[in-house]
Amino acid sequence: MASIRKGDQVKVIAGKDKGVEGKVIEVLSDSDRVIVEGVNRVKKHRRATQAGAEGGIITAEAPIHVSNVMLVVDVDGEKTTTRVGYRRDKVEKSRPDGSTYEAERSVRVATKTGKEI
Repeated sequence: MASIRKGDQVKVIAGKDKGVEGKVIEVLSDSDRVIVEGVNRVKKHRRATQAGAEGGIITAEAPIHVSNVMLVVDVDGEKTTTRVGYRRDKVEKSRPDGSTYEAERSVRVATKTGKEI
């Protein structure tokens, strides 16, 4: 599920909004769903409250399953979809006492280009 994160540019590959690109607004990891800007818009009827919230019909984005979106990356000036892979990079970390040690960190990479996302 960590392959798509908040702020990623994605393209919808299935469903009524197929082909639409947008930015991920929110990731709902417990249900494997994402909310994408401008995708799967639904109308909700909201009642006016005493707290001052206006009532009426509100259009908002609804979540879609993460398997229905694909990451978009920029390759030589044009956008293309790609899968997400991972690479382990060696890094040098420091302890509070000042000593250093070798460690590894996981990096998301685009499988088509091999570049870090």
